[in-house]
Amino acid sequence: MLRFTTAGESHGRALVAIVEGLPAGVPVDVAQIDAELKRRQWGYGRGGRMKIEQDHVEILSGVRHGLTLGSPLALMIDNKDWANWTEVMAADPRNIEPQKSRRLKRPRPGHADLAGGLKYDVRDLRNILERASARETTARVACGALAKQLLAQFGAEIRSHVIQLGGIPDRALDLSWEEIAAIPEEAPLRCGDTKAQQQMIELIDRTREAGDTIGGVFEVVARGFVPGLGSHTSWDKKLDGLLGQAIMSIPAVKAVAIGAGAEASALPGSEVHDEIAYNSETKDFIRATNRAGGLEGGITNGEEIRIRGHLKPLSTLRRPLRSVDIDTKQEESAAFERSDITAVPAAGVIGEAMAALILGAAMREKFGGDSLGEMMRNFEGYREQLRGY
Repeated sequence: MLRFTTAGESHGRALVAIVEGLPAGVPVDVAQIDAELKRRQWGYGRGGRMKIEQDHVEILSGVRHGLTLGSPLALMIDNKDWANWTEVMAADPRNIEPQKSRRLKRPRPGHADLAGGLKYDVRDLRNILERASARETTARVACGALAKQLLAQFGAEIRSHVIQLGGIPDRALDLSWEEIAAIPEEAPLRCGDTKAQQQMIELIDRTREAGDTIGGVFEVVARGFVPGLGSHTSWDKKLDGLLGQAIMSIPAVKAVAIGAGAEASALPGSEVHDEIAYNSETKDFIRATNRAGGLEGGITNGEEIRIRGHLKPLSTLRRPLRSVDIDTKQEESAAFERSDITAVPAAGVIGEAMAALILGAAMREKFGGDSLGEMMRNFEGYREQLRGY
């Protein structure tokens, strides 16, 4: 199995991650990982933290001469802002003057602050904030970049784009793979409709002036995956469920849709299910539509995998909402931490990473192998089986 775990706090020394399950012999390009980290930082409406951090991954183990060893990979990404937080976030006991402690005691509505403080019985909600911060997703993107490099060996690709932001456009965009691939990487919001993108930018500017935040919807699209990944046999093996959990785990995501998603619930079956045909030249079963989003019964069907994440407005507002001081129990304005106006494009990049890790795990489970060569032989054998079906 391909799996990962991350550690680190938003203003701590560094973010670290362990990735297990990559076969030996996978080429690893650090520059590509750094490029993914840069993509996560990009997007109109991001806050001041993006100007501080210039994320770079350091591989501490698991790779030799550019190839994976088959052992766990250890990754580290420095937090450049650590220099300003060495006292506040020190691991060893410290006596810090109250006015310099940066203690958080006015929880932000919509954030993990209060719920986490109650759960872990802490009086300084910074203990919750630091790990609940979306800064943690930097490590996820690095892990996902490794999964992408594995998947590329099998001709699989994953992209994302913003399809709606703050209700613009009225109906979420529905773009083909070619249209998504044509979006310039420097596009301010990674949106394929330039008119809608300009309207989104204007909305972000108005929202910034109002001291507010806005959410939106991103779509992750994956292609080049064979039918048969995942399983219908048990609830926890269904690939749509695993992908749904992965996307829902991204901070601020409150809803996930696959394919036609919620719209399908209002339509008759004749307008939802994708009719099946057979291409005798390629010896493939094909569909003219893809309302299922590439997944049927928890299994890939060979079509593009399409999954959408609906992001709520970020919970740190420059014009704070009402809250309560956890000491005095008196009403006060919520605390303010450096924040973005919106982070939907970044959430799409994180969505790519999470999808890559889940799909990479499904590939590893299906084709196994201690080395990339062995895995590829198993993969080619399965493809031959499909052609003879």
